[in-house]
Parts: sequence; C-alpha cells; structure tokens
Amino acid sequence: MRTAVTTSDLDRTGPVSPLVRLRALHGEQRLAAEYPVVPGLLAELAQQDDGFAQLSRAGRLLAKLAAEDIAERHTGVVPATVAVTGHGTVDGLTAPLTAELARHGIPLRVRVGDHDLWLRDLQDTTSDLYAPGTELALCLLDAQIVFDELPLPWGTEDVAKSVAGKLELLDRLASRYDEHGTGTLVLNTLPLLPQHTQQLVDHRSRTELSIIWREFNIGLLRLAAAHPRLHVVDLEPLIAESGPVRDPRLAAYAKVYLGEEVLARYARQAGHLLRTLRGRAKKVLVLDLDNTLWDGILGDDGPDGIAAATTYRGEVFGRLQRVAKQIGGQGVLLAVCSKNDREPVLAVLRDHPDMTLREADFVRIAANWEPKDGNIRHIAEQLNLGTDSFVFADDSPFERGLVASSLPEIAVIGLDEEPALHIDRLLADGWFDVRELTTEDRGRAVQYRQEAERQDLRRTTGSMEEYLRDLGVSVEVAPVRDHEVARVSQITLRTNQFNLTTRRLQVPDVRERLGSADDLVLAVRSRDRFGDNGVVGAVFARREDEALRIDNMLLSCRVFARGIEQAAIAALLEHAVDSGAAEVRASYRPTAKNHKMRAFYPSLGFEQAAESADGTVEFRHPLTRLPEVPGHVTLDATIRSGTG
Repeated sequence: MRTAVTTSDLDRTGPVSPLVRLRALHGEQRLAAEYPVVPGLLAELAQQDDGFAQLSRAGRLLAKLAAEDIAERHTGVVPATVAVTGHGTVDGLTAPLTAELARHGIPLRVRVGDHDLWLRDLQDTTSDLYAPGTELALCLLDAQIVFDELPLPWGTEDVAKSVAGKLELLDRLASRYDEHGTGTLVLNTLPLLPQHTQQLVDHRSRTELSIIWREFNIGLLRLAAAHPRLHVVDLEPLIAESGPVRDPRLAAYAKVYLGEEVLARYARQAGHLLRTLRGRAKKVLVLDLDNTLWDGILGDDGPDGIAAATTYRGEVFGRLQRVAKQIGGQGVLLAVCSKNDREPVLAVLRDHPDMTLREADFVRIAANWEPKDGNIRHIAEQLNLGTDSFVFADDSPFERGLVASSLPEIAVIGLDEEPALHIDRLLADGWFDVRELTTEDRGRAVQYRQEAERQDLRRTTGSMEEYLRDLGVSVEVAPVRDHEVARVSQITLRTNQFNLTTRRLQVPDVRERLGSADDLVLAVRSRDRFGDNGVVGAVFARREDEALRIDNMLLSCRVFARGIEQAAIAALLEHAVDSGAAEVRASYRPTAKNHKMRAFYPSLGFEQAAESADGTVEFRHPLTRLPEVPGHVTLDATIRSGTG
C-alpha cells in the first residue's frame, strides 16, 4: 500500500528532496499553481551529483502540465513553443527539455515530429519548424544520416563524398529557414563512434576517416556563422563529460541514436539558448572571498595566511580568479559580497602577490558584516540594475540559502569545500551567454566605473539641474550602422524598464527592418564628460498611412533621467514634420517592469487615443507643438530613411 505524501506532511517532517516536493505538489494538483517555486527546486536538483537524471525525472512530471494553464495563472510567464525533429527517435528529449526551460521559469509547449522525417520537416515551410511562434526548431542529427547511405563495401572516399553532399544540403536548408522561418533553427555536430571507425581494418584509413569527419563537423559549425537564424550545438564537449553516446540496444531496436545523458546535456544547451534569445542573460557576478576567491579566512588567518597561488589548494583558487577575470573582460560585471572588514579586503586586492583579480576589476565591493541579501540589493541599486541580472557564488550553505529565499530571482551557485569543482560549477549554466559580443559589452565594466564618477558628481552638486548641466550630455540620433545591429538587437532583448512595447527582435529581424523602405531604425548614442556610453537606446518607426508610427522606444537603464529619451523623441517628431507626416502614433504596452513609463509619451505632448482591455494604450501626437530638447543636452540628429 502506497502512502501519499502531502506538502503539509513535508512541513512537519522537515527538509525533503526537491523531487519529493515536486511529486507532492503534482499529487495535490498544485504544481501549476505553485509554478514560481519550481525554478528554485530545479536549481537544487541541477547541482546534485546526478543532476541530469534528477531533472529528467522532474521533467516527466512537469510535462504533464499544460503550458497555457501555467501562463493563465501567473502574469509574466510566457511559454515557449519548441518544434523537434530528427533522424532517430527523439521523444526522450521532451522530459529534460521541459525541466531545463522550467529552470528559467519558462513552460514548454513542444511539438515532436514523426520518426526520421527531419528532411521533409526542413523542406516543408508549412511544418511545425516554420510555424509562427516557434522559437526553437531543434533538428537532432546523428552519424547514421551518412553511414546508412554508403555503398557496401565503403571506403573513406565514399564518406568524403557523402558528407560533402550532406553539408551542401544542410546549407541549402538553413538558407530556406533564414527566408521562411521566424525562430532559430538548431543543428548539431555528429559524433563519430568506434563502430564506425573500426569497420575500417587499417589504421591509415581510420585516421583519414577521423580527419574527414572532423572537417565535416567544422563545416557544420561554420554554417552558423553564415546563417543568421541557425545555431549549431557542438556535441563533442558535451560527450566528453557524459556517459556513452548511445545505448547499442536502444539504437538497434528503437532507433534512439543519442543516449539519455547526451540528450539531457543537449537540452541544457537548448535551454541556455532560449534564455539568451529572450535576452535574459545575467549581467553581474557577485563573489564571496574567503574560501571562494582565496584559500583561507582573512579575518582569522590574516593576509599572510590566505593563498591564491604558491600552494596546491591556493593555485586552484587562483584559477577561479583567472576565469572570473576572463569573463569580466567580456562585459560581465564583477562584484564582491563578503563578511569581512573593508580595509583589509582592499589591502589584499591591492597588494597581495597571489591575487589575479584586483580592486579595479570589481564595479562594487561590499565588505562588511551586514546580511548578504541586503548588500546585494544595495549593489543592484547602485548599478541601477534589477537583481534578476545577478549571479551569486558562495561556499556557505547558509549565505546561499539566505539569498535564494530572499531574492529567488538571483541565480545561486553552490561552491563547497572542494575548490577543484568551483570553475565547472561557475560555468555550468552559461548564465552570461549572449548571441554575439558587442563593443558595448566589452566596455561595460569601464562604463559602470564611469557611472560611479557620475554619482560622485551628483552628490557634490546642489541640484539635479546643476548636475545635468555639469555632466555635459551629448546625444546622437541616427540610422543604425551595420556594426551596431547586434547591439540594437541586444537592447530589444535585454531592456525591460524603458521598453515601451517589449517587442523582442533578433539580429535577422533588425536587419529585415533596416532593409525595408518603410521602416526607420535609429540608434541612440550618448556621451558626457566622463566618457562615451556608446549605443544606449533605439527607436523603431514606420509609415502608417499619412502618419509615422513609433513601434518601440528603448533606453538602457544606466542612462535614465538625463534627458536622452526626450531628445530622441524630439528629433523624431521634428523628422515627422519635415517628412510631411500628419501625426505621430505610438503605443505603450504594460509589463511588470515598465509601468513607470506609461507617462512618457504624455509628458512630450502625446494625447491618449485608446486603451484596450489588456492595458495597451494608443497615443497620437498632432505635431502642432513640438517638445523642446532639454537645455542641458547637445543633440545631433541625422535621420534619413525611406520613411521620409
């Protein structure tokens, strides 16, 4: 006889495993209602030694829920539609993929194609891969797409001919998806197995086969650089850390050519990709110090008793510092949150010979004895970023638990007493992944240090007007240049507060608008006395009858309240008059984060024209009286496009 476990039982019996709690919620039919707790539970599962297997079990539970039911219950939860096809049997991907997306708060709506119809699905523009709303089109391939078609007996020249044909075919299919697809097509490199190489009895031929196969996989990876809607998952690094590529019996009898753990690791990569495509990359890595960045406890051992080099354990901590510096050099903001006295910490970061990371590598250093969740909130306020942009790494279970419970939107990385595992855990989830690194990304740490100087100026000036005048803000509004396309796409994906309609555009979407004679795609650039901020905003507009329609206006949160947004719209309205538009129309679509922007258009002379049931507001500007550019702003506007 089985006894049902309820959540009330769990409360009475103390801590239980996350999987048991998920099962209890499912048994009580409360899993959809309690969906906001699911990411935290899955995060705990993911950090267990058998995390991939545990997540797959959780995914089988979650796959029983309807994505629409979850979305209806929770404002702001947006399901993802993913279409799956492949050469072999790919049903085993559903459970891990459901769990990996749920880790990021995204319910999965999956459409799995029929067995071995990948070619038809990619050729047919009416298939699920091309359906409107499909965000990811996953096409799982394996080596049998080549070896099943070889003559008998076969040699390396037959393989070379076959893979060349497959590469050409996939290139054409990717071009087809570029033209007709709306999401991102995902292919993968193909594992070469011993059962393939050992069919050749001479070592020279085996070597030639390995070379041909590696060149084939390199060609697959290069396709991703040529096609804007294509992403290629490299299975080689995933297989290097997983179990067998496949189970020979399942491969023979059920046509399952990729094993459970490989599929689970692939699902994690797909989850990371979708998170990236939705612009939800993290921006800030907050690090503990004692037994995290160095071996030892500064307060107990003193500066001479800690190590990040010179000892076996110390060298391991030093490698973590090198990794942190590496990702910091690519736009990830580094911060410290440590229970220590501030001056000794600064002395170590400035002068200790073991340190790779120095004071200048961190945008904020919170070293005190206050609770860490409060310190992280304060860092977020100083940087003008939401705490959902943060990742926190600490070796203390207590501190991790405090932050996870108080700030559940933060990604918490558990480090323990084995520092050899710290780097793998830090990098396991690709929290900072972006599709393409921009110039602004590389310079982000410098920009935030400049922001500290701006805050110093603000504190020493008597009024906001005096501060803005002393700041010397310059704004340029002009069509997006080719090298800025990735940055403008990134702004649409990652900006949430000053994003008036929250339309997310991938790089191909931005390029499509740039190529339209009726569309206006403007970059907003700014600089001041402390430095160049680069591209900080974007305006999308188009002709609509005799009017100019603003599709969206976006501005980075780090340059709020400096008059930049008013200057950009003033330039656009002037352009509308010059181009003969009768009026300018605009919309505001409310979200959980942009509610403060509802008054933006009215503040510039727009009149409310309509409001729909979902809160979307339509505005119009009659162009009879244009707003002035703020007096402290120097504006350079050069707006040319087919709209005028």
